[in-house]
This record gives sequence, C-alpha cells and structure tokens, in this order.
Amino acid sequence: MRVLLKWTGIVAGSLLVILAVAAVAVYLVTNARMNAAFTFVPTSVPIETDTASIARGAHIAAIRGCSDCHGADLGGKPVIEEPPVAMLYATNLTTGRGGMAPEYKDEDWVRAIRHGIRFDGRPLIFMPAQEYQVLSDEDVGDLIAYIKSRPAVDREVPKTTVGPIGRLLYLAGQFELLPAELIDHENLRPPARIEEAPTAEYGAYLVTGCLGCHGHGLSGGRIPGVPPDYPPASNLTPDPETGLGNWTEADFAGALREGVRPDGTVLDPFMPVQLTSQLTDTELRAIWLHLQSLEPKPYGGR
Repeated sequence: MRVLLKWTGIVAGSLLVILAVAAVAVYLVTNARMNAAFTFVPTSVPIETDTASIARGAHIAAIRGCSDCHGADLGGKPVIEEPPVAMLYATNLTTGRGGMAPEYKDEDWVRAIRHGIRFDGRPLIFMPAQEYQVLSDEDVGDLIAYIKSRPAVDREVPKTTVGPIGRLLYLAGQFELLPAELIDHENLRPPARIEEAPTAEYGAYLVTGCLGCHGHGLSGGRIPGVPPDYPPASNLTPDPETGLGNWTEADFAGALREGVRPDGTVLDPFMPVQLTSQLTDTELRAIWLHLQSLEPKPYGGR
C-alpha cells in the first residue's frame, strides 16, 4: 500500500511539474508574440476635416463597431471581462487624460486601423484590423477625421490582460487575439474610394464587419474565443433550413433595425442592433443583395 501511495505521489508530482512547465511555456510564447515588433510604413490617406467628412466618419464609426467597443464618446470601456479568458478594454481614443490621441500621428491612426499595430510597432490586442484592412482610403481618412474631432474624455481605462484559457485558445487558433498576424502588411492595397450603391459588391465591402462572429462563410456557429455561455451566430447564407432562404428583404431589414425576427422572436442582445439599426437604406439593400448572392451553406460551416 505504501509503495502504491509513493508511486501515486510521484506521478501526481510529475504531472504538476509538467503542467507548470507547460504553463510557463505558453506564457513565454504568447508574451513574445504579443510584444513582437512590426516595422513598416503604412500608406498615407487624405484626411479632410470638413463637416461632411467628419459626419461620414461618425457613421463609419457607428456601423463598423468603433463606437460600440470604444464607447459613444470614444473614451474607452470594457469589451470582455472574463478573467480566465481575458480582461479586454477598448482604449480611450481622445486627447483626454488616459487617451491614446496625444501619442498618435496621422500615420499611426492608419497603422492602428488597417494593420492592428500600435504607434510603437507592437500589435494591438483584439483590435479587429483584419476587418478594417479593406476600408478605402476615403473611409479611413473620414474615420480618422471624426476620431480627432471628438472632445477630450478624461478616463483611465484598465490595462488589457489575457488569461490562461485565452492564451491557450490563441495558440490553438481559436481566438484572434492579435489580428496584426493575419494581415499582409507589406502588400495591403485597399481602394482609394468605394462606390456607395445598392449593389452586392458594396454589400461585400460592408459585410466584412460581420465575419468575426458569423464566420468567413457567414454560415454562423459558435463564435471562436468567447465564453461558452455566449450565443452562437446565425447562418446568414440563403440556406432554406437554417439560414435566410425563406426571409424577404423586409424581414432582413426589420431584424437589423428592430432586433425582431419574422416569427416575432427577439434577437439575442449580443447581436449589435444598436449598430445595425444605423445602416442606411442603401447599405441594408447592398448587404441583403450580397448575402443572397452567396452559396447556401448548412449552419455552422463558418
């Protein structure tokens, strides 16, 4: 019996040592990648400061989720507060106390928005630049003009930290922690401007902001990296069984503007209706036309 207990203790101790070594390795590897240096010169964009450009930038910030994460005043706020996964806080983008703006030049804003890189060359954590890299020069310029026009907000936002589960999910490719790693920085060639028209092409441009949750194939499923109690994303392809195959354009517009499905059920609050409700008629129609042009896919095919 003593021999059995002795060997049980040895095995348990060995497992603890292995787990400790693995934990240290995960921490060191993820830290190295989170502090990697990116050196490149971002393409400059024209930044107009007239009223129309700033208003257009405000609209882009609303429908692309900038205001949703950073707050209506762009002063920063919590995004995810799940310690085992991450404590993610969107930064204060204003010139106020605790804000990033004093450290950012125009090229730094481009670097952050399109490339997911801080002004000092390190990758931004969870900044969805992989969705914004397609933005036209005009849209990026207007967005920067809007950010720079906002009043100063004095708010010290807590530092973002990543927990052990978040680090493991990141290494397993299930958590897009550092979007900068997903972008070909040297060969990024977005258009100078994009035509705002009720077309499937414009819809494809707009729908890039939906890929993070609904998947690159837009067929929905569990959202990678979020806590298990978060709702799965819906299938947006025209699949008649699990997608939008039996929806009308009016049904789609109602869901995005009112947060209610055709059968009267309410969309989960995780779906940012506060964002989609601000889409213009042209934008809604363009997105609908793009979704209808997709190949029907079964739910969860991502």
